[in-house]
Amino acid sequence: MTARLPRRRVLVALVATLVVLAPLGWMWQQSLVPNGLAPMDMGYADYGGGPAMSMAHAGHGRDLSKLVAPANQAADVSVKLVARKESFDIPGRGPMKGYTLNHTSPGPRITAKQGDLVEVTLINESVPDGATLHWHGVDVPAAVAGVAGVTQDAVMPGQTFVYRFVAVDVGTYWYHSHQLSHEQVKDGLYGVLVISPSPSDVIAAVHTYDKIRTVNGEYGERRVSAVPGSTVRVRLINTDNGPMAAWVDGAQYRVVAVDGTEVNGPTLVEGKSVLVTAGGRIDLAITLPSGAIRIGLGGGPTTLVIGSGDAPTGAEPGASVDLLSYGKTAALPFDPASADRHFEYRIGRRPGFYDGVPGLWWTINGHQFPKVPMFVVAEGDIVRMTVQNKSGQVHPMHLHGHHVVVLSRNGVAATGSPWWVDSLNVEDDETYEIAFVADNPGIWMDHCHNLPHAAQGLITHLMYEGITTPYHHNGPTKNQPE
Repeated sequence: MTARLPRRRVLVALVATLVVLAPLGWMWQQSLVPNGLAPMDMGYADYGGGPAMSMAHAGHGRDLSKLVAPANQAADVSVKLVARKESFDIPGRGPMKGYTLNHTSPGPRITAKQGDLVEVTLINESVPDGATLHWHGVDVPAAVAGVAGVTQDAVMPGQTFVYRFVAVDVGTYWYHSHQLSHEQVKDGLYGVLVISPSPSDVIAAVHTYDKIRTVNGEYGERRVSAVPGSTVRVRLINTDNGPMAAWVDGAQYRVVAVDGTEVNGPTLVEGKSVLVTAGGRIDLAITLPSGAIRIGLGGGPTTLVIGSGDAPTGAEPGASVDLLSYGKTAALPFDPASADRHFEYRIGRRPGFYDGVPGLWWTINGHQFPKVPMFVVAEGDIVRMTVQNKSGQVHPMHLHGHHVVVLSRNGVAATGSPWWVDSLNVEDDETYEIAFVADNPGIWMDHCHNLPHAAQGLITHLMYEGITTPYHHNGPTKNQPE
């Protein structure tokens, strides 16, 4: 009798252990992201209340890699960028280990006129995990969107890739790697792109290297000369993972463009900051006084001074510009009330496993990547999307290949200039309604541009009917888009 009791206890303990571990093992196995996963096979199709369409698979439909700029159009702007893993210098701070393009970080500034055919040749000399170039905010053809595993394979050491696109939309943009982007962008693989710049431009690309905040790759107070009384256009670019408040000490300003789109009827602003979300761009027009002015860039020692002499030093203003009501209203080029599809993009967070690792992970409509909804559209559809954040953190949401217009925030309708964005700052407990026209066929990432969040699964795709891609996540090509 006494011998049976220990055996029974052991059996009970084993059964109890299995009851606990079996579900955990199942959850662990289900969380693994398969090698060689094709974007078309991720998650489940969400048709947004519109007609269901057949999901294309390999060997059927239109191959995304064929969606390119006209082959017979000569390049107006030709640039060669050589990517390297090496040390570089941060003026005002010293050497930094990371990645460069043509031995510099940020990489060379690219400028083009509206309508130019831009041709950029990426040569990977020594970035061991491969690299790509994504043209952030530029509505390029799908084949040159620069996303490893979706629109191309990562360019491995010794390989070359050519990007060709027409510079259709005037504005402020930037480019960066979309292979292991949460590491490569932070460590230097990025640069500025401006379409149709003006002589009065002042670039302010803000980037943080290993806790060192820089402007145009330089640390501390940086100066730009300008003529008193002239009006300069300051192109603010936030290449970091979190939102940045920017303000002007010593002058009034106007917000004249957001994410490459001009603001209608911009009014003078004084004593307020303007928020530049991660990945976003804000253009300011400033008429210079007789002395110098200072652009505050999120606080800290790195600022941009324009003009000569001492510049005033102020703290971040307590008030900020609300782009929901800023500027004058204008008609939209389409009617959002006639939308063909209505999607929900609900961002949450829950405990569990992601790719076999336990933790708190992001969800989209209650699902973890790669079992997330894939928003399926037909070319020409008018699309409305509700973006809701209940995750506890802010998320800068970025849709590739399209600009969207903000219709409302937390149920309050937009009343100012049409607020067009490609990068939208969505705070916790905020809900935005946005709309756009599906006019750029492809398979497009729709993800958080806090790039570590994307690497943790806050990513899905906008998929066009009948479009396929020959590229895959990971596998023998080692494609890792985030």
